[in-house]
Amino acid sequence: MVALMPWFALIVTIITGWLIIKRYSTAMVLLFAGLAMFVFAVLCGVHGFLPKGVKPSGLVWFDIFELLRTIAAKQASGTGFLIMVAGGYAAYMDRIGAAKALVNVCIKPLKALSSPYLVLVLGYLIGQTLVTVIPSAAGLAMLLLVALFPILLGVGVSPAAASAVIGTTAGMTLGPASGTANLAAKVADLDPIIYFVQCQLPVAIPTLIVVAVAHYFVQKYYDKKNDDVYAQSILTQKEDDRQVPGWYAILPCLPIALMIVFSKLVYSAIKINTISALLLVWVLTVLIELVRRRNAKDVLKDGQFIFKSMGGMFASIVALIICAEFFANGLKVTGLINGLITNAQHLGLGLNGMTVVLTFVVGLVTFLTGSGVGAFSSFAALAPDVAGGLGGTAAAFVTPMQFASGLLRAMSPVAGVIIAVAGAAGVSPMAIVRRTWIPMILGMITVIVSNYIFLG
Repeated sequence: MVALMPWFALIVTIITGWLIIKRYSTAMVLLFAGLAMFVFAVLCGVHGFLPKGVKPSGLVWFDIFELLRTIAAKQASGTGFLIMVAGGYAAYMDRIGAAKALVNVCIKPLKALSSPYLVLVLGYLIGQTLVTVIPSAAGLAMLLLVALFPILLGVGVSPAAASAVIGTTAGMTLGPASGTANLAAKVADLDPIIYFVQCQLPVAIPTLIVVAVAHYFVQKYYDKKNDDVYAQSILTQKEDDRQVPGWYAILPCLPIALMIVFSKLVYSAIKINTISALLLVWVLTVLIELVRRRNAKDVLKDGQFIFKSMGGMFASIVALIICAEFFANGLKVTGLINGLITNAQHLGLGLNGMTVVLTFVVGLVTFLTGSGVGAFSSFAALAPDVAGGLGGTAAAFVTPMQFASGLLRAMSPVAGVIIAVAGAAGVSPMAIVRRTWIPMILGMITVIVSNYIFLG
């Protein structure tokens, strides 16, 4: 029976992937897949799967749910809480108009340029820079559709080209404000800002250059071909479109600036972690809003919006991470992970070979489902064990997986951000995807190569 456990886990994993592709609830599918593996393992006589320091309940069946409780408690107070605060902070900055102010400041230089496709490339690079402080792909796309889209049309770029570039601006989820980046940093056992500087940037910079160049030629080619069929374009603007001072653009960037300054990168005598920096700037912003608007009731109501958004982040991302970790523990307890490592060693794949394989799996699931968070969360927890078993680092293993969850989302016709920008351009999602797949595939190849050079 014990010998059957890895095969059972493999079958469960295949069924899990199929259900996720069929757009069943990812979190619930992962939860019950993990539960199925634990039940089979217990029936095969496996006990003692609780983490160190967690006392058994006395009944092994209860221990399964004690493990689930332990994972949930750890996430709710650790990485999960960090993701909730970061998401809540980003939503608050968007609500008060600071995120829009940042976008407006960043795109001003584009108005001085006259070369259509150079403007388009710079717009892409600006968007990818903004994702460090506006981590929501759909949220950033909506801001850029209002601020950048008209500029691109004004210099002669087609609506489809403009939307394709805007749809890929969150392809590389960078920085400590991103949920997947925070999860990757946790898996790699690094501080989020250190992971950003030492792991993400060396891989991201050459990738951004390659994608930008690809966008230049791909969008120019399809615009010359001129065979897109347009319908009425739809640009959704907020009902509450607030006018704020230009200097509000500083506010979304302040937490990252604080974390960089007060770290071993600049000044290590004083340290501030990500959550503290976000909360500090949030309180500071509320005080600034009180002074500027002089309407305490409305300002405090806006300030509370961070907590409402944190609840949304728990429901959409943290719950998924909890279920994904439970699923990963099921893979471990059935012996599938050890078997995977052993077979990889026998096949001579090594760390780089396994990195490519699992990165491909994450990218494929992302493409088919349109959700990078679910795909990455499902496999991220495996990184330390696989990397350790193959003699590598978790950071080198997890970084390309994390980037794959964003890059291949930008070429998925069922991704929310692609559907949104297609509606803005008045074309079908497939018309956008045919303009994004070449830059994204070239970007993914560059990620793998850069990861091997700089982190491998």
